[in-house]
Amino acid sequence: MIRFLFDKIRLPSVIPTISRQFSSTSKQLAVELPKSAKNEFVKDVIVYSYENPRRFKLINVFAISQMIFWGYLGNWAYTEMRNVKVKEVHEEMPWYRKINLGEARYKNTLAAGCFLIGYLSILLGWTFTLRSLRYLIMRKDGKTVSLVCYTPFGKNRIMDVPIKNISVSESRTSSRAYLPIKVKDTRFYYLLDMKGEFKNTRLFDNVIALNRKL
Repeated sequence: MIRFLFDKIRLPSVIPTISRQFSSTSKQLAVELPKSAKNEFVKDVIVYSYENPRRFKLINVFAISQMIFWGYLGNWAYTEMRNVKVKEVHEEMPWYRKINLGEARYKNTLAAGCFLIGYLSILLGWTFTLRSLRYLIMRKDGKTVSLVCYTPFGKNRIMDVPIKNISVSESRTSSRAYLPIKVKDTRFYYLLDMKGEFKNTRLFDNVIALNRKL
């Protein structure tokens, strides 16, 4: 009776079938996984890079020169402009000849406007530089991303942020010029220039660039 049952099961024919199925499944999984999947979190991985320091040097040189120019102009307007009244005013005279720019209200407004333009020039230039990404690095713990940004004086500014505190509202394929990246508890967006190089698109699209609720 026992011999009859073993003959019905036919173990020698079943075992090769199972082994063949297992080997084919393992080969399929090996094909589906990326080649770099085993090494992605063994060490830090550079996901994105944008090497263009010359551009940001020119931006900051322009911003500083604008601040100096408008500051000098504002100082000149405040100290050198004289209060000279217009002797005769005719209806046919142009409007700008009727105005006494040396009068206190005009002089002070002009000087303040010049100082404001110079201040905004340096503020916009530095803000744009400090928010422009140079590198995007996935740390080997798999939970932290390093945002490496440019600085006005050539050095790098590094900020480690947990992945859960990063939100990207646009996809990499739909963005044209800049991809805005929002970090929790920060006012402005970080800017990722699309002219840069994405060194690991799968890691960026599937792990980092997700639209999270912060």
